[in-house]
Amino acid sequence: MSHGLALDRAAWSSPWRTRSVRDKGVLSLGLLVAAVSLPPLPGDAAIVVVCLALLLGPIDVGAARLGRILWLPLVSIAIGVATVAVSVSWDAGVRLAVTPEGTAMAGHLAVRALAAVLAMFTLACSTPMVDLFSACRRARVPAPLVEIAALVYRFTFGLLESAYAVRDAQGARLGMVNRRTTMRSAGMGASALFLRAWDRARRLEEGLTGRGYTDTLVTLERPRRRSGAFLALSVAGLATLVAVSVAWEVVR
Repeated sequence: MSHGLALDRAAWSSPWRTRSVRDKGVLSLGLLVAAVSLPPLPGDAAIVVVCLALLLGPIDVGAARLGRILWLPLVSIAIGVATVAVSVSWDAGVRLAVTPEGTAMAGHLAVRALAAVLAMFTLACSTPMVDLFSACRRARVPAPLVEIAALVYRFTFGLLESAYAVRDAQGARLGMVNRRTTMRSAGMGASALFLRAWDRARRLEEGLTGRGYTDTLVTLERPRRRSGAFLALSVAGLATLVAVSVAWEVVR
């Protein structure tokens, strides 16, 4: 299962899916702001623990699915951290060195980046994209921008389905038995996918035009639970994280 599909399925199956985007947004964006503002220790480390507790607890992502969602961001973080930890010297040729300062900076960067990623995933793993689009409309984001994003999002899954079908068909016809046939099949598959995407986009445009589409598609939205207690607990938790981090810095 790809990263995007695992994330989308986690959002649709989350018990928090029925909560208001406003409530979840306050919590997630608050954690994100705290992650980039507080010191790595203990601030960002505490945010990592809190986010993991939320994702594995009430959001109910599951450890296996969370691993499938997180592996790609973790690889990106590891690459960035490695470039910070290792210094390059050009004196008498290329020399690579690992210094204590670079290691400390890399560690702080890793904790901060992980905290920021997990903070965003508290929203992404509990809120499907369609709910985010609805929230953008209520926030008065220009309708054409929201509609373009929504069409691209929906179109992506059709392309993924077509790509998997092409790959399975090529595999059944022994199109990937060696490197040469794999490269040939990849080229043919990419061209077939491009043509199929072009045809699907044309038919989608004709269908929208036939239905009188102008700037937005009007759809019914299910009511979401808004909770003052949830907001109060979120703000109190964020304030506690900030207070503990500030007290830690003062004592140290």
